[in-house]
Amino acid sequence: MTKEVTLTIDGKEVSVPAGSLVVDAAKKAGIDIPVFCYHPKMEPVGMCRQCLVEIGRPAFDRATGEAVLEEDGSPKINWGWKLETSCTNPVSEGMVVKTTSEKAVKGQNDMLEFQLSSHPLDCPVCDKGGECLLQDLTLAHGSAESRFNFNEKRHSEKHFPLGDLIWLDRERCIQCGRCVRFQDEVVGEAVLGFEERGSKTQIMTTSDPGFDSVFAGNTTDICPVGALTTAQFRFGARPWEMEATASVCGECPVGCNTVLNTRRDAKSGGKIIVKRVMPRQNEAVNETWICDKGRFADFSAEGRLLAPKPEEWTEAVAKAAEKLSAAKGDAVFLVDGSLSNEELFNMKSLADEVGGKALCYSEVGGGALTTKSGSYSKSGAGDAILVIGGDLYAEAPIFWLRAKQAADRGAKLIVATEAETRLDAFATTVVRDVRKGLEIAEEVFANAENTVVLYSGDDALAQFCAALNPTSLIGVWAEANTQGAWEMGYEAISDLSALKGKTVYVAGKDALVASAVEAADFVVAQTVSMTEASEKAGVTLASQIAAEAEGTFTSAERRVQRFFSAVQPIGDALPGYVITAQVAEKMGVTLDIDAEDVFSAFSDLNYADLAKVSAEESLLIGGTCYENKQGLGVTLPAKA
Repeated sequence: MTKEVTLTIDGKEVSVPAGSLVVDAAKKAGIDIPVFCYHPKMEPVGMCRQCLVEIGRPAFDRATGEAVLEEDGSPKINWGWKLETSCTNPVSEGMVVKTTSEKAVKGQNDMLEFQLSSHPLDCPVCDKGGECLLQDLTLAHGSAESRFNFNEKRHSEKHFPLGDLIWLDRERCIQCGRCVRFQDEVVGEAVLGFEERGSKTQIMTTSDPGFDSVFAGNTTDICPVGALTTAQFRFGARPWEMEATASVCGECPVGCNTVLNTRRDAKSGGKIIVKRVMPRQNEAVNETWICDKGRFADFSAEGRLLAPKPEEWTEAVAKAAEKLSAAKGDAVFLVDGSLSNEELFNMKSLADEVGGKALCYSEVGGGALTTKSGSYSKSGAGDAILVIGGDLYAEAPIFWLRAKQAADRGAKLIVATEAETRLDAFATTVVRDVRKGLEIAEEVFANAENTVVLYSGDDALAQFCAALNPTSLIGVWAEANTQGAWEMGYEAISDLSALKGKTVYVAGKDALVASAVEAADFVVAQTVSMTEASEKAGVTLASQIAAEAEGTFTSAERRVQRFFSAVQPIGDALPGYVITAQVAEKMGVTLDIDAEDVFSAFSDLNYADLAKVSAEESLLIGGTCYENKQGLGVTLPAKA
């Protein structure tokens, strides 16, 4: 059990774990100390000096070691002659902190004045306006008048591209170092740094190509001013103009919690569109980070299927039902992991009712094995992780980041891949032979407390990995909800040539639809995009994307999480589970058409279970990402 330390902050007594920083202890007491460079996910550096406070410590007799008392019996407190940074000072028993004394407030205000003296008056056009830490602190601590001579204002380069995705406004930068430290400490990719000295200090990229990191977008979140912006969002909207909707990233199987910021857009004909994607805190999944794959995902309407084929829903549904009924028990119901749990369930229910086969396409095998595994949280010393067969950096970047962080905490990390990966630099053991990697893992796992395998490969590799009997066996699927299909009992299929001569109801992404059209005799295609393949399908049913619908995904770690509708559907597109229910009705099968009802039909959970949050997690944010108020999801228990 962690030792507790009791101290007093602004007259409030608070107990926090030993080793906590004063700034964190103050937050627990409901006191916000102004900060710029401090971030709860990074080592403190005390660069900006904005968090200056008065700190007093109990006096002790040097001869006896006993506490020195005042005349009234209270402990005597020794106060330092200078202010101290609260972000670098750990708490100690009996410590007394003053954050709002005249001396502390003057120190904080003076430091803020130094920041403002070299900062441009860009607030009316700055993308950070409305969610800028400098703005907030100026309102709370800034002087009503400036003593700065504007004729002496220095100018720096504006709108400088650090890479294809991130722009830097050097004139706004306050050199807090958050972006540099994030890339160095958290990600382990030191692609940013400082150059020059004194007033000429500025951020630069040290990589070629510039800002070569898949986590680059996170620096725009944690930048306390508007110095770093994304090429996608800059000058696109003001924060207060946008609505925020909780969602789950659909780009890979990690299940990162996100927020979709939406606004009516003139360039899109007045439609409400997704303007940007931001992280939503979930410490067990993505902490406060997301990768650039998820952040810059395409939500545009270009190429979207606006209506079914034939053009009327009644006619299209009737034709689909007719063809599937004629196939009788030979009909195939084919999906991929891009569908929600609700869509998967209605599709499987229809297949079961009519005696058809319910198949899920996946090049990564072993779906029946991963349902027996639990989730892993923060692995560290005493634990072991095997990453085998694939490149996590490309396939599931947040899994990559968590494996790297586990190695930083002392976990033994084994990487067994045929080609070099960016994870090699952090691994305890690296082998280019998969079979050799399994042998090494077997030895290491024998002496580890918790063991994790993240694999990308066929059924044979999955079986070998399962034979290691790890605590957690995680398939790095190509899609966000492939695990959800395995939980519902879908059979795996990787060779679609088996569809030859079949009538197939296929629901999923373009690649799956194209492959099914090429292989099958007749295809009912439920998809979101109008492509050459969907044009060739016998019936095409226009489906909504996740941003338009509501539902749930099950991550590769078997965590069920809910996403919400953020924008209006385009054209006549319908939710996938509604489309399947309409087809089923024509075939004499009744299915639910309400998302919550569908979810309750296949799960012991309900949407209220998924909506539970942890109040403690919000204490870790520090104003750097969206607080999770919509739910952390639930990890499914391991199946026998």
